[in-house]
Amino acid sequence: MMKTMPPIATSYWDIFCSVVDNYGDIGVTWRLARQLANEYQLPVRLWIDDLASFQRLCSQLDTTLSEQTIDNVLIGHWNPNFPANVHPGQVVIEAFACELPLSLRHSMQQMERPPVWLNLEYLTAESWIDGCHGLPSRQDQLTKFFFFPGFSVKSGGLLCENTLFATRQQWQQQSEQRQQFCRHRHLLPPQPNELFISLFSYENAALPALLKRWQSHPTPVRCLIPAGRTLNSLSSLLPADVCQAGGCWQQGALTVEVLPMTDQTAYDQLLWSCDFNIVRGEDSFLRAQWAARPFLWHIYPQEEEAHLEKLQAFIERYTQNMAPELATAVQQLFLSFNQAHPAELIQSWSALQAYWSEWQQQAQQWPQTALAGGNLAGQLVHFVEKQLECCA
Repeated sequence: MMKTMPPIATSYWDIFCSVVDNYGDIGVTWRLARQLANEYQLPVRLWIDDLASFQRLCSQLDTTLSEQTIDNVLIGHWNPNFPANVHPGQVVIEAFACELPLSLRHSMQQMERPPVWLNLEYLTAESWIDGCHGLPSRQDQLTKFFFFPGFSVKSGGLLCENTLFATRQQWQQQSEQRQQFCRHRHLLPPQPNELFISLFSYENAALPALLKRWQSHPTPVRCLIPAGRTLNSLSSLLPADVCQAGGCWQQGALTVEVLPMTDQTAYDQLLWSCDFNIVRGEDSFLRAQWAARPFLWHIYPQEEEAHLEKLQAFIERYTQNMAPELATAVQQLFLSFNQAHPAELIQSWSALQAYWSEWQQQAQQWPQTALAGGNLAGQLVHFVEKQLECCA
């Protein structure tokens, strides 16, 4: 009887992503895959179970193909009929605790030298991850390592392309960048001293009150809303025909324009072009920080308000170098928005106007402070190299 040979690992880095909802999971893994492929010249396979959602961020994607290469990343459709003949790569990454295909895991168990197996966790500013980052877990004769992105020197760092800050700075230093941004997207021309605000949130009952407050702002306010869940909370304020891509509405000092869903490069440019950004989830949350502008994070709501502990951990880290008055005002803004308290939200927004210049200066400095743990992609490469050396 012929003996079955164990599978041989390929040189690929395999990244598996299950799109739970929204676009945060695929947004993070797509950025990571491209950075590993283009900055570290690694062969990367990105396995996605929901190509339709992915296409919203990557318009070049053909949802009818089971395999395609975009931006030097091999993209595979991860469906229930995952090919049994696909051998594991040198590195296998489960993004956000998704479960590997059973056939792939079986192949890993048969290998004399299994791949480095990592679980890429969600980003958090909580201090407990410092003791958990990089820990191994023995599972069915295999070892899986837990990799925690974070803001501390003991964490796995943050996702940030090596040229990102220089590219953003060049964009923001262009004197005509806002005019060009509006012209290229067929938006109304900017007004003098207009405050540009991007609004990309989950549903929030306090949003109508905030937009009404902006109607009486002392200078013009432009609110740019990517089409999506944010508009579900504004149906009582905005006419139905405005709540779609291309919609425009003006009332008092406020102009609202609804943008179509766009790719990640264009979304970065939106954040760079605005004075204030309201963002949600994980991917846009981090990109707003890299934009070096004041921002507000709408964290994903969890049962029994478990998300507020995670929010508080970030607020404390984000405001630690701020003057006490500014730190208090920023904290109140974050909490009142996430708890959907309209009166408190309006009060905190009004209070922050006295510290706006100071907050802008802090926002410029924050990206370097946030990167205390280094670059996530680089940290991953270094971690894998150490594991491979140990097994050599």
